[in-house]
Amino acid sequence: MRYVILGAGAVGCAIGGRLFEHGHEVVLVARGAHLAALGGRGLELRDPDRSVVLRVATAPSPAAAGFGRDDVAVLSTKTQHSEQLLIELAACAPRSTPVVCAQNGVENERLALRHFPNVQAMCVFMPATHLEPGVVEIQTSQLSGLLDVGRYPSGIDEVSESVVADLNESTFDSICDPNVMARKYLKLLSNLGNAIEAACGIRSEDPAVSELWNLAQDEGSRCFEAAGIEAADEALDAERRATFGALRRIDDREPSGGSSWQSLVRRTGNIEADWLNGEIVLLGRLHHVATPVNELLRSTANRMAREGIAPGSIQAKDLLDQL
Repeated sequence: MRYVILGAGAVGCAIGGRLFEHGHEVVLVARGAHLAALGGRGLELRDPDRSVVLRVATAPSPAAAGFGRDDVAVLSTKTQHSEQLLIELAACAPRSTPVVCAQNGVENERLALRHFPNVQAMCVFMPATHLEPGVVEIQTSQLSGLLDVGRYPSGIDEVSESVVADLNESTFDSICDPNVMARKYLKLLSNLGNAIEAACGIRSEDPAVSELWNLAQDEGSRCFEAAGIEAADEALDAERRATFGALRRIDDREPSGGSSWQSLVRRTGNIEADWLNGEIVLLGRLHHVATPVNELLRSTANRMAREGIAPGSIQAKDLLDQL
Protein backbone atom coordinates (compact mmCIF):
# COMPACT_ATOMS: atom_id res chain seq x y z
CA MET A 1 0.00 0.00 0.00
CA ARG A 2 1.04 3.58 -0.61
CA TYR A 3 0.35 5.98 2.26
CA VAL A 4 -0.75 9.50 1.35
CA ILE A 5 -0.41 11.71 4.43
CA LEU A 6 -2.95 14.54 4.31
CA GLY A 7 -1.88 17.40 6.54
CA ALA A 8 1.73 16.37 7.08
CA GLY A 9 2.58 18.23 10.27
CA ALA A 10 4.07 16.77 13.44
CA VAL A 11 2.05 13.55 13.59
CA GLY A 12 1.73 13.11 9.84
CA CYS A 13 5.44 13.58 9.14
CA ALA A 14 6.41 11.32 12.03
CA ILE A 15 4.16 8.52 10.78
CA GLY A 16 4.99 9.06 7.12
CA GLY A 17 8.70 9.52 7.78
CA ARG A 18 9.07 6.32 9.78
CA LEU A 19 7.02 4.33 7.25
CA PHE A 20 9.19 5.68 4.41
CA GLU A 21 12.39 4.99 6.36
CA HIS A 22 11.34 1.35 6.65
CA GLY A 23 10.64 0.79 2.98
CA HIS A 24 7.01 1.85 2.49
CA GLU A 25 5.86 4.18 -0.27
CA VAL A 26 4.72 7.52 1.16
CA VAL A 27 3.57 10.91 -0.13
CA LEU A 28 3.42 13.92 2.22
CA VAL A 29 0.69 16.44 1.33
CA ALA A 30 1.55 19.83 2.79
CA ARG A 31 1.42 23.51 1.92
CA GLY A 32 3.35 26.77 2.17
CA ALA A 33 6.83 27.03 3.62
CA HIS A 34 6.61 23.52 5.07
CA LEU A 35 5.92 22.02 1.63
CA ALA A 36 8.79 24.05 0.12
CA ALA A 37 11.19 22.77 2.79
CA LEU A 38 10.05 19.15 2.41
CA GLY A 39 10.42 19.32 -1.36
CA GLY A 40 13.73 21.16 -1.15
CA ARG A 41 16.04 19.67 1.47
CA GLY A 42 13.67 16.87 2.55
CA LEU A 43 12.05 15.90 5.84
CA GLU A 44 14.44 16.25 8.79
CA LEU A 45 13.22 13.78 11.41
CA ARG A 46 14.93 14.14 14.77
CA ASP A 47 14.83 11.99 17.89
CA PRO A 48 17.02 11.90 21.04
CA ASP A 49 19.57 9.57 19.40
CA ARG A 50 19.85 10.77 15.83
CA SER A 51 18.69 13.04 13.04
CA VAL A 52 17.90 11.80 9.55
CA VAL A 53 16.92 13.62 6.36
CA LEU A 54 14.39 11.70 4.29
CA ARG A 55 13.64 12.49 0.66
CA VAL A 56 9.94 11.64 0.85
CA ALA A 57 7.71 12.44 -2.12
CA THR A 58 5.54 15.53 -1.61
CA ALA A 59 2.39 17.03 -3.12
CA PRO A 60 0.54 20.32 -2.61
CA SER A 61 -2.93 18.72 -2.67
CA PRO A 62 -4.69 15.35 -2.68
CA ALA A 63 -5.28 15.65 -6.42
CA ALA A 64 -1.58 16.23 -7.08
CA ALA A 65 -0.77 13.06 -5.13
CA GLY A 66 -2.65 11.05 -7.81
CA PHE A 67 -4.72 8.50 -5.93
CA GLY A 68 -4.90 4.89 -7.09
CA ARG A 69 -6.78 1.80 -5.87
CA ASP A 70 -4.01 0.61 -3.54
CA ASP A 71 -3.57 3.93 -1.72
CA VAL A 72 -4.47 4.68 1.88
CA ALA A 73 -5.25 8.26 2.94
CA VAL A 74 -3.97 9.17 6.41
CA LEU A 75 -5.75 12.26 7.68
CA SER A 76 -3.42 13.91 10.19
CA THR A 77 -4.45 17.55 10.07
CA LYS A 78 -6.23 19.25 12.97
CA THR A 79 -9.99 18.89 12.88
CA GLN A 80 -10.69 22.46 11.77
CA HIS A 81 -8.99 21.62 8.45
CA SER A 82 -10.44 18.14 7.92
CA GLU A 83 -13.59 18.99 6.01
CA GLN A 84 -11.83 20.91 3.23
CA LEU A 85 -9.24 18.16 2.77
CA LEU A 86 -11.96 15.51 2.67
CA ILE A 87 -13.85 17.47 0.00
CA GLU A 88 -10.65 17.67 -2.06
CA LEU A 89 -9.96 13.97 -1.48
CA ALA A 90 -13.48 12.94 -2.49
CA ALA A 91 -13.05 14.78 -5.80
CA CYS A 92 -9.98 12.78 -6.82
CA ALA A 93 -9.83 9.45 -4.96
CA PRO A 94 -11.78 6.21 -5.52
CA ARG A 95 -14.66 5.71 -3.07
CA SER A 96 -12.93 2.51 -1.95
CA THR A 97 -9.98 4.52 -0.58
CA PRO A 98 -9.53 3.78 3.14
CA VAL A 99 -9.24 6.93 5.26
CA VAL A 100 -7.27 6.63 8.51
CA CYS A 101 -8.00 9.40 11.01
CA ALA A 102 -4.77 9.88 12.97
CA GLN A 103 -6.14 12.84 14.91
CA ASN A 104 -7.29 14.08 18.29
CA GLY A 105 -10.97 14.46 19.03
CA VAL A 106 -13.87 12.30 17.90
CA GLU A 107 -15.40 14.25 15.01
CA ASN A 108 -13.01 13.46 12.17
CA GLU A 109 -14.27 9.93 11.65
CA ARG A 110 -17.87 11.16 11.26
CA LEU A 111 -16.71 13.77 8.74
CA ALA A 112 -14.78 11.17 6.75
CA LEU A 113 -17.63 8.66 6.76
CA ARG A 114 -19.81 11.16 4.89
CA HIS A 115 -17.42 10.83 1.94
CA PHE A 116 -15.87 7.35 2.19
CA PRO A 117 -17.30 4.02 3.41
CA ASN A 118 -14.06 2.62 4.86
CA VAL A 119 -12.91 4.85 7.72
CA GLN A 120 -10.29 3.73 10.20
CA ALA A 121 -9.94 5.42 13.59
CA MET A 122 -6.42 5.72 15.00
CA CYS A 123 -5.69 6.56 18.62
CA VAL A 124 -2.35 8.39 18.59
CA PHE A 125 0.03 8.60 21.50
CA MET A 126 3.21 10.13 20.11
CA PRO A 127 5.12 13.15 21.48
CA ALA A 128 5.90 14.87 18.17
CA THR A 129 6.75 18.53 17.59
CA HIS A 130 6.66 20.64 14.45
CA LEU A 131 7.77 24.26 14.93
CA GLU A 132 9.87 25.00 11.83
CA PRO A 133 9.35 24.14 8.15
CA GLY A 134 10.65 20.73 7.15
CA VAL A 135 11.60 19.65 10.69
CA VAL A 136 9.77 17.26 13.02
CA GLU A 137 11.00 15.98 16.38
CA ILE A 138 9.96 12.86 18.29
CA GLN A 139 10.93 12.80 21.98
CA THR A 140 11.64 9.06 21.97
CA SER A 141 14.01 6.87 19.98
CA GLN A 142 13.46 3.09 20.04
CA LEU A 143 9.66 3.33 20.00
CA SER A 144 8.23 6.25 18.06
CA GLY A 145 4.63 6.01 19.28
CA LEU A 146 1.56 3.98 20.16
CA LEU A 147 -0.87 3.88 17.22
CA ASP A 148 -3.94 1.69 17.70
CA VAL A 149 -6.32 1.18 14.77
CA GLY A 150 -9.86 -0.05 14.25
CA ARG A 151 -12.63 0.44 11.73
CA TYR A 152 -15.14 3.21 12.45
CA PRO A 153 -17.58 3.02 14.15
CA SER A 154 -16.36 -0.37 15.40
CA GLY A 155 -14.65 -3.58 14.33
CA ILE A 156 -11.51 -4.41 12.38
CA ASP A 157 -10.91 -5.51 8.80
CA GLU A 158 -8.08 -6.32 6.38
CA VAL A 159 -7.17 -2.64 6.12
CA SER A 160 -6.85 -2.35 9.90
CA GLU A 161 -4.60 -5.40 9.98
CA SER A 162 -2.43 -4.26 7.08
CA VAL A 163 -1.92 -0.77 8.51
CA VAL A 164 -1.07 -2.18 11.94
CA ALA A 165 1.44 -4.63 10.40
CA ASP A 166 3.18 -1.84 8.48
CA LEU A 167 3.34 0.39 11.56
CA ASN A 168 4.81 -2.37 13.67
CA GLU A 169 7.58 -2.75 11.09
CA SER A 170 8.32 0.99 11.34
CA THR A 171 9.24 1.62 15.03
CA PHE A 172 5.63 1.93 16.24
CA ASP A 173 3.70 -0.23 18.70
CA SER A 174 0.35 -0.75 17.00
CA ILE A 175 -2.57 -3.07 17.70
CA CYS A 176 -5.98 -3.68 16.12
CA ASP A 177 -8.69 -2.47 18.48
CA PRO A 178 -12.33 -3.07 17.46
CA ASN A 179 -13.44 -0.50 20.04
CA VAL A 180 -10.75 2.08 19.39
CA MET A 181 -13.23 4.97 19.64
CA ALA A 182 -13.52 4.26 23.38
CA ARG A 183 -9.79 4.91 23.55
CA LYS A 184 -10.24 8.13 21.60
CA TYR A 185 -12.98 9.32 23.95
CA LEU A 186 -10.72 8.63 26.93
CA LYS A 187 -7.93 10.55 25.22
CA LEU A 188 -10.35 13.41 24.61
CA LEU A 189 -10.65 13.85 28.38
CA SER A 190 -6.87 14.25 28.53
CA ASN A 191 -6.87 16.62 25.56
CA LEU A 192 -9.18 18.98 27.44
CA GLY A 193 -5.96 20.16 29.08
CA ASN A 194 -4.45 21.23 25.74
CA ALA A 195 -6.08 24.63 26.00
CA ILE A 196 -4.87 25.01 29.60
CA GLU A 197 -1.30 24.21 28.58
CA ALA A 198 -1.51 26.64 25.67
CA ALA A 199 -2.94 29.42 27.82
CA CYS A 200 -1.03 28.93 31.07
CA GLY A 201 2.26 27.30 30.03
CA ILE A 202 3.96 23.92 29.94
CA ARG A 203 4.19 21.70 33.03
CA SER A 204 3.05 24.45 35.36
CA GLU A 205 3.24 23.65 39.09
CA ASP A 206 0.46 26.14 39.77
CA PRO A 207 -2.34 24.44 41.78
CA ALA A 208 -4.83 26.58 39.86
CA VAL A 209 -3.80 24.74 36.69
CA SER A 210 -4.57 21.38 38.31
CA GLU A 211 -7.91 22.70 39.52
CA LEU A 212 -8.86 23.88 36.03
CA TRP A 213 -7.85 20.54 34.51
CA ASN A 214 -9.84 18.55 37.08
CA LEU A 215 -12.91 20.73 36.60
CA ALA A 216 -12.70 20.39 32.80
CA GLN A 217 -12.36 16.60 32.99
CA ASP A 218 -15.21 16.34 35.48
CA GLU A 219 -17.48 18.17 33.05
CA GLY A 220 -16.36 15.83 30.29
CA SER A 221 -17.04 12.70 32.35
CA ARG A 222 -20.52 13.94 33.31
CA CYS A 223 -21.28 14.69 29.65
CA PHE A 224 -20.17 11.18 28.63
CA GLU A 225 -22.42 9.68 31.27
CA ALA A 226 -25.40 11.77 30.20
CA ALA A 227 -24.84 10.88 26.54
CA GLY A 228 -24.25 7.18 27.21
CA ILE A 229 -20.74 7.34 25.74
CA GLU A 230 -18.30 4.58 26.63
CA ALA A 231 -14.72 5.61 27.33
CA ALA A 232 -11.92 3.08 27.70
CA ASP A 233 -10.85 1.84 31.12
CA GLU A 234 -8.26 4.22 32.55
CA ALA A 235 -6.24 1.50 34.26
CA LEU A 236 -5.96 -0.59 31.10
CA ASP A 237 -5.07 2.49 29.06
CA ALA A 238 -2.37 3.43 31.58
CA GLU A 239 -0.97 -0.08 31.34
CA ARG A 240 -0.83 0.24 27.56
CA ARG A 241 0.93 3.60 27.76
CA ALA A 242 3.42 2.32 30.34
CA THR A 243 5.12 0.32 27.57
CA PHE A 244 6.08 3.61 25.95
CA GLY A 245 8.67 4.70 28.52
CA ALA A 246 9.84 8.18 29.48
CA LEU A 247 10.33 11.08 27.10
CA ARG A 248 13.89 12.20 26.45
CA ARG A 249 15.41 15.55 25.55
CA ILE A 250 16.69 16.39 22.08
CA ASP A 251 19.91 18.44 22.11
CA ASP A 252 19.41 18.82 25.88
CA ARG A 253 16.34 21.04 25.31
CA GLU A 254 13.18 20.82 27.36
CA PRO A 255 10.38 19.01 25.46
CA SER A 256 7.93 21.32 23.74
CA GLY A 257 4.25 21.58 24.51
CA GLY A 258 1.40 19.74 22.82
CA SER A 259 -0.39 20.44 19.58
CA SER A 260 -2.39 23.47 20.78
CA TRP A 261 0.70 25.06 22.33
CA GLN A 262 2.51 24.51 19.03
CA SER A 263 -0.31 26.20 17.10
CA LEU A 264 0.14 29.35 19.19
CA VAL A 265 3.93 29.27 18.82
CA ARG A 266 3.61 28.98 15.03
CA ARG A 267 0.93 31.71 15.00
CA THR A 268 -1.32 29.69 12.72
CA GLY A 269 -4.31 31.89 13.55
CA ASN A 270 -6.43 28.89 14.52
CA ILE A 271 -6.48 26.19 17.17
CA GLU A 272 -8.26 22.88 17.79
CA ALA A 273 -10.18 23.87 20.92
CA ASP A 274 -13.59 23.86 19.19
CA TRP A 275 -13.17 20.12 18.61
CA LEU A 276 -11.72 19.24 22.03
CA ASN A 277 -13.23 21.44 24.73
CA GLY A 278 -15.92 22.35 22.22
CA GLU A 279 -16.94 18.68 21.94
CA ILE A 280 -17.76 18.70 25.65
CA VAL A 281 -19.64 21.98 25.27
CA LEU A 282 -21.69 20.45 22.46
CA LEU A 283 -22.47 17.32 24.48
CA GLY A 284 -23.44 19.47 27.42
CA ARG A 285 -25.88 21.48 25.34
CA LEU A 286 -27.37 18.34 23.83
CA HIS A 287 -27.80 16.57 27.17
CA HIS A 288 -28.41 19.47 29.58
CA VAL A 289 -25.08 19.36 31.42
CA ALA A 290 -23.48 22.66 32.41
CA THR A 291 -19.98 23.07 30.91
CA PRO A 292 -18.74 26.57 31.89
CA VAL A 293 -15.10 25.48 32.31
CA ASN A 294 -14.76 23.96 28.85
CA GLU A 295 -16.62 26.87 27.28
CA LEU A 296 -14.18 29.30 28.92
CA LEU A 297 -11.18 27.25 27.79
CA ARG A 298 -12.58 26.97 24.26
CA SER A 299 -13.19 30.69 23.91
CA THR A 300 -9.88 31.64 25.55
CA ALA A 301 -7.84 29.40 23.26
CA ASN A 302 -9.65 30.73 20.18
CA ARG A 303 -9.04 34.33 21.25
CA MET A 304 -5.34 33.64 21.79
CA ALA A 305 -5.00 32.06 18.34
CA ARG A 306 -7.02 34.81 16.67
CA GLU A 307 -5.09 37.66 18.31
CA GLY A 308 -1.64 36.08 18.15
CA ILE A 309 -1.22 35.91 21.94
CA ALA A 310 1.86 33.95 23.00
CA PRO A 311 1.34 30.65 24.85
CA GLY A 312 1.66 30.81 28.62
CA SER A 313 0.46 34.43 28.76
CA ILE A 314 -2.61 33.82 30.93
CA GLN A 315 -2.74 33.03 34.64
CA ALA A 316 -4.84 30.03 35.62
CA LYS A 317 -6.10 31.94 38.66
CA ASP A 318 -7.51 34.63 36.36
CA LEU A 319 -9.46 31.96 34.48
CA LEU A 320 -10.80 30.53 37.74
CA ASP A 321 -11.82 34.03 38.80
CA GLN A 322 -13.79 34.41 35.57
CA LEU A 323 -15.68 31.24 36.42
